[in-house]
Amino acid sequence: MTETIAFTADSLTFDVLSPATGAVVGTFPSHTADDVAATVERARSAAVWWAGLSFAQRAKGLARWRSEIVRGTDELVELINSEMGKPVSDAKLELAMALEHLAWGGKNAAKVLGPRSVPSSLLTINQAASVEFPPLGVVGVIGPWNYPVFTPLSSLSFALAAGNAVVFKPSEFTPGVGAWLVAAFQRAVPEHPVLQVVTGGAETGAALCRSGVDKIGFTGSTATGKKVMAACSESLTPVLMECGGKDALIVDADADIEAAADAAVWGGLSNAGQTCLAVERVYVHEAVYDAFVTEVVKRAKAIRAGTDNGSKIGPITMPSQVDVILRHVTDALERGGRALIGGLDTIDRQFVQPTILVDVPEDSLAVTEETFGPTLTVAKVADMDEAIDRVNASRYGLGATVFSRARGVEIARRLRVGGVAINAFVAYATIPSLPLGGVGQSGFGRVHGPEGLKEFTYAKAISRQRFPSPLALTTFARTERTDAIAGALVKLLHGRN
Repeated sequence: MTETIAFTADSLTFDVLSPATGAVVGTFPSHTADDVAATVERARSAAVWWAGLSFAQRAKGLARWRSEIVRGTDELVELINSEMGKPVSDAKLELAMALEHLAWGGKNAAKVLGPRSVPSSLLTINQAASVEFPPLGVVGVIGPWNYPVFTPLSSLSFALAAGNAVVFKPSEFTPGVGAWLVAAFQRAVPEHPVLQVVTGGAETGAALCRSGVDKIGFTGSTATGKKVMAACSESLTPVLMECGGKDALIVDADADIEAAADAAVWGGLSNAGQTCLAVERVYVHEAVYDAFVTEVVKRAKAIRAGTDNGSKIGPITMPSQVDVILRHVTDALERGGRALIGGLDTIDRQFVQPTILVDVPEDSLAVTEETFGPTLTVAKVADMDEAIDRVNASRYGLGATVFSRARGVEIARRLRVGGVAINAFVAYATIPSLPLGGVGQSGFGRVHGPEGLKEFTYAKAISRQRFPSPLALTTFARTERTDAIAGALVKLLHGRN
């Protein structure tokens, strides 16, 4: 059975506050470096047991975990709502997407990671060759608060499916969600502490980075990601970085304007804009710019931030993020931008109403920095070449969306981002078999798909001599005749153009 985790007596605690009301919704331990080290040590023995199971046995454990999550859906979505403010209906959507990826990882791990034969060359024809992908051992996952189930589960489920034990440090804003997920797994797999949770702030995260885990999977801001990398560099602990974004939506002259506007409004405003893949800037062909802006404003006016039944988006979870949003909107307006709806007067404590900005300079904060709020900048471009240049000018490169009937694939292939959705917002992130991740300051490494499974393994090459080589090259007994034959063979194989 799973051990009862006993942390040190001097561990401090912290309160979790509702972003909507300010009320305390939970109290959790701030786990110390000693606590983290003890947790990782327990994970070491659990990892040996878990890795020793077959892919099919691990898949059954992950399937039981899915069942536990489904049975507890109502409790879990209420917890998401209370800790980070997301409307319950959106929390259910997040949960549905997470379960899709959890199912895919368990069902496909054997096919992706199991041993497979690879061909030898003519010079090594006597060798049988194969490659396999063993688990790393113990993986540390540092999760975000904005999608406290979907995002960390992308790393948790794939690391577990690959055969690793995992220590999970959820965001200090949503520790209850993280603890709930771990408790559900421990009910599904009670034999050993294969998945454990530690809670706390930056100090706990830093302790996990320095704990000797075999890899860190991190999702969060670029600034925090740099600190995680610095801590991990002390022990050469490899990292998977899914960091910030400044994603764009491109609208071509032949686009379906209503569909593009709907995607822009949902992509920019859902979850109060607190999405790494959120649409934060829009580039629209001049031929359809006016029609698009009119449609976006009409749709955005129907969206309101609040806690009542009529509100579509909730509060800004992190108090400090409101200051960032204020700074970005202020800078845009002071530099000639216009707020068609929203603006500074519609920011009330943690509630930020939808804000649509136009005529914003490309070097303003609202265009260059991640805002992480329900704001959109909409810019007119002469053609798609200009739109592509503006998108690629960003130091971020997480994702993008393109609306075009004729040129969607062509435009998508020219964008320097980790994923592109054509004629639908962020669809690639919902498809379990596709990888998800960024380039530039949006990070590196991938979750989801075969690439996501391989992130938590190492490639292991195995060769087996089937019969003695007729050309014994790796021996001091090699003769001049052998050298001559080998030389002739090399010329035959590689000397012709």
